[in-house]
Amino acid sequence: MDDRNTHPEMAGQAELQNPEHGLPESFGAGLAGRVLFWIAVAFSVFQIVTAFGVPLDRPLLGGALGVAVTPMRLAYAALVVWAVWLVIGASRGRSVVDGAIALVALAAVAGLIDAFAGALPSQVVRALHVGFLGLVAGGMLANHRAHTRIGRILTWVCGAAAFGVGLYQWAFYEPLLLRAGYPTELDLAVGSVAILLLFFFVWRIMGPALVIVAGLFLAYCLFGQHLPAPFDHRGYPFEQVIEHMTYGTEGIYGVATYVSATYIFLFILFGAFLERAGMIGLFTDIAMGLFGGARGGPAKVAVFSSALMGTISGSGVANVVSTGQFTIPLMKRFGYRPAFAGGVEATASMGGQIMPPVMGAVAFIMAETLDVAYVEVVKAAIIPAVLYYASAFLAVHLEAGKRGLSGLPRAELPNAGQAVREKWHLILPLAALVYLLFAGYTPLFAGSVGLALTALLILAGSVALGIGAQAVRLIFWVGVGLLAAAALWLGVTLVLGLVVVVAIVSALTRGGRETLAVCRQALADGARQALPVGLACASVGIVIGTMTLTGIGTIFGSWVVSVGESSLILSLVLTMIVSLILGMGIPTIPNYIITSSLAAPALLDLGVPLIVSHMFVFYFGIMADLTPPVALACFAASPIAKESGFRISMQAMKIALPGFVIPYMAVYDPALMVQQVGGVSDIGFAFDVAFMILKAALAVGLWGAAAVGYLRGAMLGWERLLAVAAAVSLVVASPITDPIGFALAALVFGLHWWRVGRAATAAA
Repeated sequence: MDDRNTHPEMAGQAELQNPEHGLPESFGAGLAGRVLFWIAVAFSVFQIVTAFGVPLDRPLLGGALGVAVTPMRLAYAALVVWAVWLVIGASRGRSVVDGAIALVALAAVAGLIDAFAGALPSQVVRALHVGFLGLVAGGMLANHRAHTRIGRILTWVCGAAAFGVGLYQWAFYEPLLLRAGYPTELDLAVGSVAILLLFFFVWRIMGPALVIVAGLFLAYCLFGQHLPAPFDHRGYPFEQVIEHMTYGTEGIYGVATYVSATYIFLFILFGAFLERAGMIGLFTDIAMGLFGGARGGPAKVAVFSSALMGTISGSGVANVVSTGQFTIPLMKRFGYRPAFAGGVEATASMGGQIMPPVMGAVAFIMAETLDVAYVEVVKAAIIPAVLYYASAFLAVHLEAGKRGLSGLPRAELPNAGQAVREKWHLILPLAALVYLLFAGYTPLFAGSVGLALTALLILAGSVALGIGAQAVRLIFWVGVGLLAAAALWLGVTLVLGLVVVVAIVSALTRGGRETLAVCRQALADGARQALPVGLACASVGIVIGTMTLTGIGTIFGSWVVSVGESSLILSLVLTMIVSLILGMGIPTIPNYIITSSLAAPALLDLGVPLIVSHMFVFYFGIMADLTPPVALACFAASPIAKESGFRISMQAMKIALPGFVIPYMAVYDPALMVQQVGGVSDIGFAFDVAFMILKAALAVGLWGAAAVGYLRGAMLGWERLLAVAAAVSLVVASPITDPIGFALAALVFGLHWWRVGRAATAAA
């Protein structure tokens, strides 16, 4: 029996392939598919409860009810009522298989959470997070890639074994703490299985690149003492390496896994709920209404809609697939070459990872790693992100002028204002998220509230549909808003309580069950979408664990510093190359973690400010998805554009060229990332920031014009060379080159305008 018959919301998804891991966007057919679906839902529920940090064993209302009524006891009561309802349904001949699977999965989550007083220890949450990832990965591989019954059984067994590793740390948490440093043979066996299964799932889902990198680092721990100096180390026994990597918080369960189990998972769910609520449609309507009728409108729609998607999406490649399905054919229809259309979408989509507030979740890892407020990371990212998209916008504008491409007929375009008026409520969770982040709340709290508000909007919408009178419906929405605001002021626990109440009410109203199915599917989608990121974070923990155990990172850092003593630019180029090479086979998050651990400290020693050095490696990790030969974002756009991924990559590099320049400008003048250095006064610093924005915008414009070969009209060869020379002079950022750059820019603009204007007059 196909599970899409059981879950109508999954219909039509089986053929869609996720370009990041090549697995379909469904959970498979039959009983195995239904089991995996509910495992994914249970995974998301577990992560939400543990991330919110709600004390489930604390009496409600401070025990004022006279009995110790706790959220956990209410949850158990609800499970009992559910079980009774299923028994009654079965006695009446109804099919209760799906409900029974769901009940078992959610009851198991309740048992996992209830085993510890208060909140679960962080180590247990991390271990179960990786265990759930392995279980879902095993189920996905079994249901979609195993071609024999034995293969499916073995892959499911591997998934169950991976979850068993997490259960082992859950069951023996305190004994493992007591015997830290003295692992038993069983501890070592479980740890070895954890590494082998992690490598197996990463290889099957994400390819061999990350496994090879992590495997080399692990091999260095075990055999590095045999290497020549200075690469050798004192030698570490097998027992010490396995314990270091698989127990405690230095290896697989290190900072990367902690961030994956908290910030990243919550924001993936946040994006999944917003997508189910219709946010993509709202973004597309706004972009079409604002820019669809302008010159080169379809390409400008692609840039703007991808920038908006980047505010909620954690994956540039997913952005390509979601918005590119609409924008790439539209660009081709209005005259853009297929390679250019794909390059525009790939460039704009990857830029979403540098666009606050989410920034592909790297912002939260960076804030955690640097121990700085999240708002400081956003301050550093905002100006380069705007410049990046301005350069892409300029490139498509100039390309449209070069080819004489007009916009869409105004009659065919949606009204942006009307779209906002009709769906303005979808913006509220994102606005609340941004407000909380900038108000100083932790990303975990802000993400929790944003997710809860999104679920509340979806569920309350179904309740509102059952209210006939417009006035009563308006009163209902005002009441929900006031309750949400009051709950937000009093604490996130009450926000969750409000969500639960509205969910119960929506189940009893017209359309409520369909809305609950949407939320259920969003929970499952979030768990599936977390696979590549979560597994990558666990794998990169081995790399970080190797550095903390052996100190290999200091060797690379010393080499970069020694090079930088004679040439900072050479050190930057070397760091860029390392980031690009790693990024060709490794997703952005693990790429950033590895390169920031290796190279960022070295750049700091060379005088580059802390956040700027981390942003430098982060930017080029993103650019790796646009550069050949891998160019994952470009190859994701290839089947949509019906063009070679390599040709799309070449166009994307041309469009994104300013993205390669901006990090260098920030290193030489950190004011571009709003980093105040030295004894500059506040007024002087504000002037420096404004000057850097002006200079960077001018350099970006010159790069774009030279790359496209068009400004007011077609540019001659010498004009393009002069524009490049002016841009290079502005990038170098010295007291001598800045005036030269401005002078050359004035010269190229003046001569070009005069030449094109004279030619137009002569033609007239």
